[in-house]
Amino acid sequence: MFTVGLTGGIGSGKTTVAKVFRVLGIPVFDADRAGHRLLAEDRSVIEAIAKRFGNEVLGAQGIDRQALARLVFHDHDALQALSAIVHPAVRQAFRNWAELQRSVYVVMEAAVLVESGGHASLDRLLVVNAPEELRIQRTVKRDGTSREAVLARMRNQATDGIRLAAAHWVIDNNDSDLVIPQVVAVHEALVKAAQ
Repeated sequence: MFTVGLTGGIGSGKTTVAKVFRVLGIPVFDADRAGHRLLAEDRSVIEAIAKRFGNEVLGAQGIDRQALARLVFHDHDALQALSAIVHPAVRQAFRNWAELQRSVYVVMEAAVLVESGGHASLDRLLVVNAPEELRIQRTVKRDGTSREAVLARMRNQATDGIRLAAAHWVIDNNDSDLVIPQVVAVHEALVKAAQ
């Protein structure tokens, strides 16, 4: 199966682009949702996290994500340890899912695809790009959070330059360029590449 990564910084519009791919009939795997499911249901992931971070991260249904977030949010080493547990499990879930799809190609939508190194195992990488200030405004409005909280989350993500350097294609979601024609053009190129 031909695999495509879809990523971008917080507030860039990954989810909007993923919706366009779905409308075009392309299966999209939501890596963030899969990660949340693993934290709630996958015994090996839950046990590995509890072993590393202690039983205080255990909740009524798997891992208490808020308790875990408090431990890793401002601790780079703890975040790396968590990523080393969750990201390989998400990649395996994606491979299992992709084998079941019947499409020319499939898309994995993931916020930290470049940071985790997960893009290296995919055939192509598509990055959704938007100016930082616009991304901050979108996220504050969408999440009802503060500018400072958004900036803190951005610090845990790769820079735009790092993402763009890894990209095969870039979708500009800057409120002036139309997104749908860009996605359709990438889709047409991907169909050719996958055949």
